[in-house]
Amino acid sequence: MLRILRNSVFGLVLLSGLFSASPPASAAYPDRPVHWMIGFAAGGPVDIVARIMAQALSESLGQQFIVENRAGSGGNIAAGAAINAAPDGYTLLFVAPNNAISTSLYKKLPFDFLRDTVPVASIMQLTNMLVVSNAMPVKTVQEFIDYCKANPGKISFASSGNGTSVHMSAELFKVMTKCDMVHVPYRGSAIAFPDIISNKVQLIFDNLPSALEQSKGGTVRALGVTSPQRWPSVPDVPAIAETVPGFESVGFYGISAPKGTPPEVVEILNKAVGDALKDPKVVARLAETGGIPKPMTAAEFGKLVESETAKWKKVVEFAGVSVD
Repeated sequence: MLRILRNSVFGLVLLSGLFSASPPASAAYPDRPVHWMIGFAAGGPVDIVARIMAQALSESLGQQFIVENRAGSGGNIAAGAAINAAPDGYTLLFVAPNNAISTSLYKKLPFDFLRDTVPVASIMQLTNMLVVSNAMPVKTVQEFIDYCKANPGKISFASSGNGTSVHMSAELFKVMTKCDMVHVPYRGSAIAFPDIISNKVQLIFDNLPSALEQSKGGTVRALGVTSPQRWPSVPDVPAIAETVPGFESVGFYGISAPKGTPPEVVEILNKAVGDALKDPKVVARLAETGGIPKPMTAAEFGKLVESETAKWKKVVEFAGVSVD
């Protein structure tokens, strides 16, 4: 009897030790590399910011965050790859305005972005910038509008793909100014700039990070920003709204994950992003891209994506633009 009791106690102690030595999977997250799907080509504004944040997250969480560029279809190839991945926190998606826009612009998407993803974290807010080829004989937004109207259908604008904020900023501009311009989509803005510089395509409403880099380098000319007021990092560049009242296109960057990703994993990632956005070195690097850090809870970021989806649906319908 004593031997049976001793064995039972030993078994309970051993079992207790096994449980205490095996924490929940989320407590160990991440225990292997995390793949971060980026919907645009390397070297573009999304890629630049993604790599800044990937380095910060790799350092803080102790596992490599691998940026995977899945360019094409206005970011929908990357979105589809992330949505169809296992919901375990090891495949994430870089979220930008294109995800909110595509919901209404593309009629045959094999997924519903709001339904099939969970919000994780907000990274930053940014504006787009209208830049033109140096060969264009214009130096202001008004001169550009006048030139467009004098040359209907002869001016082409580049974008980083159908359904991106780069594309829709131009479509909104066309509607509000009655400018007749031809859309030329690329698989990322970095790929478009050589054609803009050579004047094969005349302009782009690009995200500020890459537009700013090109304009600072003197390869293109900056005419205006798409925020309702002048942007803090480029105060000398007028807001387009100063010439076209009511014009506004302000973007956002963040992270989402496949639906079903454990809440505790989302919490770990959200905290890591929030901590990174308090790091002076990270903030300084984001400032160089022209972005303003915008940390939020996962729920707050989800509400932002929902509101942006509703806003851009109105713009898509108003502009009469459709893909498919």
